[in-house]
Amino acid sequence: MKRASTDEIAPDEGEPMPEDPSGRPEPGDAEAGPAGPGAAGPGVAEPGTAQPTAAARAEEHRWFEGVVREHAGALVRYFARRGPRQDAEDLAADVFATAWRRRADVPRDAVLPWLYRTAGFTLANHRRKLVDLPVETVPERGAGPVSEDPELSLLFDAELRGVLESVGERERRILLLHAWEGLDGEELAAVLGISRSGADAALSRARKRLREAWGERLAF
Repeated sequence: MKRASTDEIAPDEGEPMPEDPSGRPEPGDAEAGPAGPGAAGPGVAEPGTAQPTAAARAEEHRWFEGVVREHAGALVRYFARRGPRQDAEDLAADVFATAWRRRADVPRDAVLPWLYRTAGFTLANHRRKLVDLPVETVPERGAGPVSEDPELSLLFDAELRGVLESVGERERRILLLHAWEGLDGEELAAVLGISRSGADAALSRARKRLREAWGERLAF
């Protein structure tokens, strides 16, 4: 994997970044609220305060390098499951670049969910770039044929593909985050940008819809 080091990623101090790096909120998800006290990464100065010292700066670099070492494999797998494998490492590096720029926003107790949420935006932007259509004719998210969904193309079981085709895109995304990344509870909530109770309810609805889809398929 192309290593995302702090030497390669120049910090962009003071750059305002929206939750979605593209500037577009994700449809269907609630907007993420502002980071609470203590959510900033190590050594990151709050707005209006003095710049970090050399020691604090070194701590930032150690923190970031630890994040890359610990989570690089998970991010590469996330992208490899959802698109061309040859793009997975570059897309993961893009996520780490965003994490370095926005290190003040990364919650230290939930780094991986934050990375997955950012990865979702990064993947959506990447897929839009691959659509060879005039901007005015590009379909809205979820409007394209389900058969073209890269996530489904990776499933070898035709029965499972057929069932997942029949559930909604949001339910499918939640089910795959739960099955592939093992997310539930607070972690799933962080990735979806909603409350814990909302995430629990969304996963329960997605599971119910999956059971109904299986039942409908077996009835034929």
